Order: sequence, then C-alpha cells, then structure tokens
Amino acid sequence: MSTTDYPNRSAGAGHKPAVLAPPRSGPLAKREARLAWGLLTPTLLSVAIVIILPLLAIFWISAKPIGLSDLRPTTPNVYERMRGKATTVGDKVTIEYRLTNSSREKPIANVTMSDAWPKGLEPVSLDERCTLAAGRLACDLGDWEPGHRERLRIEAVAQEAFVKNGVNIRDTEPVMQGEASSDLFNLTFTWDNFRAVFDSGEFLEVLWVTLFYTVVGTIGALVVGMLAALMLNKSFTGQGVLRGLFLFPYVAPVIAVAFTWVTLLDPFSGSFNALLVQMGLIDTPINFFGQRPLALFTVTAFEIWRYFPLSFLFILARMQSIDHDIYEAADMDGASPFQKFYYLSLPQLMGILSVLFLLRFIWTFNKFDDIFLMTGGNAGTRTLTVNVYEQAFAVSNIGAGAAVAVVIFGCLLAFSFFFFRFISREEGL
Repeated sequence: MSTTDYPNRSAGAGHKPAVLAPPRSGPLAKREARLAWGLLTPTLLSVAIVIILPLLAIFWISAKPIGLSDLRPTTPNVYERMRGKATTVGDKVTIEYRLTNSSREKPIANVTMSDAWPKGLEPVSLDERCTLAAGRLACDLGDWEPGHRERLRIEAVAQEAFVKNGVNIRDTEPVMQGEASSDLFNLTFTWDNFRAVFDSGEFLEVLWVTLFYTVVGTIGALVVGMLAALMLNKSFTGQGVLRGLFLFPYVAPVIAVAFTWVTLLDPFSGSFNALLVQMGLIDTPINFFGQRPLALFTVTAFEIWRYFPLSFLFILARMQSIDHDIYEAADMDGASPFQKFYYLSLPQLMGILSVLFLLRFIWTFNKFDDIFLMTGGNAGTRTLTVNVYEQAFAVSNIGAGAAVAVVIFGCLLAFSFFFFRFISREEGL
C-alpha cells in the first residue's frame, strides 16, 4: 500500500505555516460593489435630504443674528397708479410710483426700475434719473437707505391713442432690481445667540423642568406599562376588550385628549374639582394647570398616561415569548410571585426595557405639543422645545430659537453616547 508524505505543520517542525494572501478584487467583485453603492445611493440621498440637510441648516441659523423677518429677502418694492382721468385729448394725468425699501435695517444698492410706458401718453417732464426710449421707462434710482420711501411722479398729456384704447397702466408691472446683503447667507458668524440662551437667568430652570418632565415621564410610562402587562398577561374573561381599552390613550388624537384633561381639571367648570369638593376632600377648587409646581406634575402625569400603552404592548409581547417551563420549575421550588418576577421575568425584559427607555427618553425630550396644548409653557412647565417656539415665533428671534434647538441636539447626543457607552452588551444593544 502506497503512502503519501504530507509536510509537517506542527510548531516543532521548524516550518512556518503558510499565510494565504487575501484574494484581490476581481472584475466581478468590483461590479458587485458598484451595484451595492448604486442600490444604496437613493437611501443615502434620502437620509441626507430628510435628516442631515435640516440639521446643518439649524446649525447655520444658530450662528446668525437674524430674526424671523430676515428670512424674507430685502427687495425694492413699487406701487404704480395714475392720478387724474384722461377722457379727452389733452387731459393731463400723473403717473405715480410709490417706492419703498422692504427692510428697515438693511440698505439696497444700485436700485433700478423698468416699466412699459403706456402708448398715447406724452410725458411733460421726466425725473432726472429716468429715461424714456422705445416705449420703455428706465430709472436709475441709486442707493437706498434702510426704510427708504419716496414717490416718483411723471406728468403726461393724453393723446388720442390713449383715450381711444383706454389703456390700463397696471396691465404691466414695473420691474425692480437692486443689490442687498443677506445675513442668512453671508459668511459672518456670531455666538450671540448662544450667549443669550446661556446668560438667561431662566435657562437652568427650563433645563431642569425638561429633565424632570423627561425622566419622570419616561420611567413612569415604563413602570405603568409593565404593571399593565403583568395584569393582562393572564387569561381571563374580557381580556381582549381590556387590552383594546388600554391602547386608547396612545391612539386617540393628542388635541382631543389634551382638551379633555383641561376640561376635566378646570378649576371653575371641571367635573374633577366639583367631585372633590362634593366629597369634602378639598374646600376650594385646585388650579391644576395654573400653579407651580402642580402644573408640572399634572403635565407629567398626562405624559405617563398617554404613552404607557406603547410600553405595555412591547413588554406584553416579550412576556408572552418567555418559556413557561421556568415558571413551573420555580413553582416547584416554592418561589414567590415577586421572586419569579425579579429573578426570572425582569432579566428577560431588560433588553426591551432598555430600548423603550432610549426611545421614550428621546421622544419625550423633544415633546412639544402636549405641554403647549395644556399650559402653553406657563406655570413652570416651559421646556426647551417650548422655548424654541417662543424664541423663534413669539419673539421672532429665529437665531436664538435655532440655538436652543442645537442645545437640545447636544443634550440628546450626550445622552445617547452615555447610554450606549454604559449599557450592558448582553441586552443586544
């Protein structure tokens, strides 16, 4: 019987193991790479358009000292009208142009106006800045200061063509042109918006309110959702109906449920206050949305009530996927319900609880509509998102509003880094 000698590959044989070089990219691999990038291009463009570009715009605006009115470009405006009536040949009329600078803060350079001159009107005198040639009026109006206003009048005599044809001077619009700088698109940046945000005496209070509302609302929604899941994890009559009712706060329109809470808790006509007074628990109605710190507690309770169904759904689904054999073994060992939950259920739920905490924290931190509908940010319920709205639209300082939005982004970025840095890898995150 023949034998075949194989090279000795043991460590003591004195031979180095052969190192296989990675295969080089061939034509097929390059074609697959191009195809993969081609398929990913629409997704990358969509992400850039939907997420990255608005984010860059917010960073850009936050470094600009601009208000809401500055988003509108500075332009020269004109309003044209004819004073007098031309019913017979030889009647005198006045063509009047009302010229204005749309901005009270920015000048406009090299302003020009061009307009079609009505046929059949003979100008008596022209402004020294204007010329009339080939049926077209052209005026070089020079530089305008901020808030510039003037009236340009040209007297004319009506001829037969004008009287007979009944020309309307507004059939053609004057064309205005000029050069004006834009604070939004220039390369001048400032930190004034951030100084105004951080130097404000109320910033720390707003930040504390936001953190309280977010942390308590998030943890409360998780705890109530877990309690609801534990209660409905058992089979009983009416279980399906009760599960559907538990979803009502989450699926109902936010404006409807917010208005319901405001109506029920109203200190003058609310049924909840009337019930407490009739039961003798209170002497005078309580203003739940109008006094500190009760207003903050009330909107936080609303946050917990409205969003616990999301946690309830995910936790219940995870509970139903746990093997029941471990609970049967625990029953045989004499474990109490609390021990079964703490040592068996809770470790199995940590993954979904971590994901829910991350999502609910981010969503609650960015929440605006709930607080704005119930209190408008008054009575100590002003969060950072409400501050963005007030700075950008109520005060018309869109630069400061964008600066607050950047602060929100930084807070969420720091929280996400902390969360993924210290969360257990065993949870699958």
